[in-house]
Amino acid sequence: MSAEEPQDGSPEEEEDLRYFIRIGQTDLDGTKTVERSLTDMKGIGKRTARIIADAAEVNRTALFGKLPEDEIDAVVDVVENFEDHSPEWMVNRQKDFFSGETAHITGSDLEEKRRHDINRMKMISSYKGVRHQRGQKVRGQRTKSTGRTEGTIGVNVEEIKEAQAEE
Repeated sequence: MSAEEPQDGSPEEEEDLRYFIRIGQTDLDGTKTVERSLTDMKGIGKRTARIIADAAEVNRTALFGKLPEDEIDAVVDVVENFEDHSPEWMVNRQKDFFSGETAHITGSDLEEKRRHDINRMKMISSYKGVRHQRGQKVRGQRTKSTGRTEGTIGVNVEEIKEAQAEE
C-alpha cells in the first residue's frame, strides 16, 4: 500500500462532494455545513441561514456539497424568495424608498442598494449624509477620543528639545 491511497474507501465519498455551490452571483463553499456556508453570502447572517435551512427542509448541519441536487435547488429557491418564507420584520429591505416593496436583497445587489442610499442621503444633505461626506462617524459614536485618522496628537518632545538647542 502506498501512502497516497486512503485505507477507508473515502475516494468514493469525495467524488459526490461539490466544492462550490453557486447561488446568485456568489460561490459558496461546499465543504462547510449548510448553515455556515450560507453566512458567507452578503445579506445572510446566522439566524437567516438557520431559517433558510428550516424552510428548505434541509439538515443545517449536513455538508452543503454532499446534499442531493433537489435539496440544493430548494435552498437556492428559499434564498431567492426569502421574503415569502419569513416575516416582514426580518427582511433587510422593508418598504423600499422608490418602489415601496418589501424584499430581502443579497450579494452585490445589497452593496449597490447601500451605495445608492448613501448617495441619496448626501444629495439631500441629511445629517447622516453630511457625516458620510465628511468621513465622520454616522451612528452617534463618540469622536473625541476615537476614530482619529490624522496621526499622533500631542506634544513632540524631540522637536521642542531641538528648538531649544538652536536657541
